[in-house]
Amino acid sequence: MLIRTTAALCLLATAALAQQNDITIGMQLEPPNLDPTGGAAAAIDEVVYANVFEGLTRFGPDGSVQPALAESWDVSEDGTVWTFKLRDGVKFHDGSTMDADDVVFSLDRARAEDSTNAQKALFDAIESVEALDPSTVKITLSAPNGNLGFNLAWGDAVIVAPETADTNASDPVGTGPFVFTDWVQGDRVDLTRNPDYWGEAPALEKATFKFISDPNAAFSAMMAGDLDAFPNFPAPETLSSFEADPRFNVIIGSTEGETILGINNANITDVKVRQAIAHAIDRQAIIDGAMFGYGTPIGTHFAPHNPDYVDLTAQSAYDPEKARALLAEAGATDLKLRLMLPPPVYARRGGEIIASQLREVGIETEISNLEWAQWLEQVFKGKDFDLTIVSHTEPADINIYARPDYYFQYDNPAFQTLIENIGITTDDAERSAMLRQAQQIIADDYVNAYLFQLAKTGVADARIQGLWENAPTQANDLTGVSWSE
Repeated sequence: MLIRTTAALCLLATAALAQQNDITIGMQLEPPNLDPTGGAAAAIDEVVYANVFEGLTRFGPDGSVQPALAESWDVSEDGTVWTFKLRDGVKFHDGSTMDADDVVFSLDRARAEDSTNAQKALFDAIESVEALDPSTVKITLSAPNGNLGFNLAWGDAVIVAPETADTNASDPVGTGPFVFTDWVQGDRVDLTRNPDYWGEAPALEKATFKFISDPNAAFSAMMAGDLDAFPNFPAPETLSSFEADPRFNVIIGSTEGETILGINNANITDVKVRQAIAHAIDRQAIIDGAMFGYGTPIGTHFAPHNPDYVDLTAQSAYDPEKARALLAEAGATDLKLRLMLPPPVYARRGGEIIASQLREVGIETEISNLEWAQWLEQVFKGKDFDLTIVSHTEPADINIYARPDYYFQYDNPAFQTLIENIGITTDDAERSAMLRQAQQIIADDYVNAYLFQLAKTGVADARIQGLWENAPTQANDLTGVSWSE
């Protein structure tokens, strides 16, 4: 009887110690939709990138471009023809086969004249996309572009099926290792493991993305064990509490997030006024006050961890006296500007600090706190603002300054030509020199006031392995995440 009881207890203990196979991830912002090809919000990719949807290529955790639905590719000698070999046996979550025709459809749809893709410029160099056979795709470019593999790794370039493309916003159907199962709006999105995935099966059977906008509530949820991880934790002032608790790991990394005070160049046309705004801002005070010391000052729209980064912070150093003099030279008196703030902590807290700093040099602001959908509609799409604060988390995206219709409406033909030339230049040294020149031009024009590179401040259960430390793109990639016991 004793032997049986001991055996029973061992079985119970074994069951209790069985490796956990589900995870609940915290996110501050809820995505407006779940289609990465039809929305600009970072929260979309944070749920679906590499989990639900896949492209021909993908970003790895170190920022490298890796094979995804394309297992390999060749580039012609002149750099204008890219031929992609697709993986065999790939199926969409509805059971249909993914083949070259789906790639043609997806890329033609993304670059179409009526495309709603937020990063349509990624596909500008594409002249044609052809299916040579079910597993081979030929992309012909109008000019050489060494960035094509990089461009196709963005969430905006994922491959979708014609039959489900129109409903991906609410019912996403991809090829990834996780299948969408439920979206309780205002609360969570649920994913489950794809039993028919073409690649290595993930360790997790279920993933829930839980939306908690309030930083205090996020802290409480982590402490209570209601969340397993919060990769972009919204309350950096509480990280010391997690560091002191052995139940948790605090994960500090870098992001591609250039955090800027965006300036509507169509409204604030005088470069002296934009320069005055830049000199009125104390970056370190914003990093300390809004981010509790987490963040790296920047003086242009480029990530400090990039080898081509130029430190231009001194060019727009905090100098209130110079800011006042520039405003006087510009004849800008009684200036009152509308400051539109989206929900992230860096924007709301940073906005109050910036408003105070601008007031010190004679610029009044009218602050409007917008929900994310409002910000996308009014600021990003409608361009109805004077100032805003936002972190651009897309990788290596200085090319947005070559788009006159982009929300801050900077129109410099010389800069546009430079970006075009960067795209067709394959020599690394030449590209590096041109990228440095691009950084200098937008700093000289004071297009925006550059604040800091957003740090990735994450908190996770100490038993979780495989979460990304850095954020080379907007993603909570769960393909390599598991629990240790």
